[in-house]
Amino acid sequence: MSSYKKFEIRKRDPDPKSAALLVIDIQNHFGSMARPILPALNATIDLCRRASLPVFFTRHCHKSPDDYSMLYEWWNGDIILDGTLESQLIPDLHRTEADSVILKNTYSAFRGTGLEERLKEMGVKEVIVSGVMTNLCCETTAREAFVRAFRVFFSTDATAASSLELHEASLKNMAYGFAYLVDCDRLQEAFS
Repeated sequence: MSSYKKFEIRKRDPDPKSAALLVIDIQNHFGSMARPILPALNATIDLCRRASLPVFFTRHCHKSPDDYSMLYEWWNGDIILDGTLESQLIPDLHRTEADSVILKNTYSAFRGTGLEERLKEMGVKEVIVSGVMTNLCCETTAREAFVRAFRVFFSTDATAASSLELHEASLKNMAYGFAYLVDCDRLQEAFS
């Protein structure tokens, strides 16, 4: 049994009439983490599309030293510069030209992006969080969604971190205080 399962005491299915899928930072920079989850992530995207959920992709990038914030210091200057190959979404991702791509320069997909306003204008009340890194951008986005009064669902098989230990630590946090955990099978049941 996975270590996060004992914290998964709440169960609920997302409502396709009021949910949106957030696909966080599936970029070339994170390719080594993202590629192993691509089958589950693309299945999640396809399931959500078939259920008519809006799908939003994020791209983490920095345009100038003015927006480096603490990330530059924290990651010893290893940041993703906009316009580079590293900043682009992975080509094998099931994305269409009609999909929205939200640019962000911090861990949260909500901070300074207009995402909250767009979701509320669309009547979205629930978000399903997927992508990388489980313990940084995905967890921060999920927490921010929760404090903004969105019901949060967090994917266990369409998220990834640099280690299983960090991935499962975040899943414990999410299940304990912020999100209902889901996977492809659970979404398929919920949407059928």
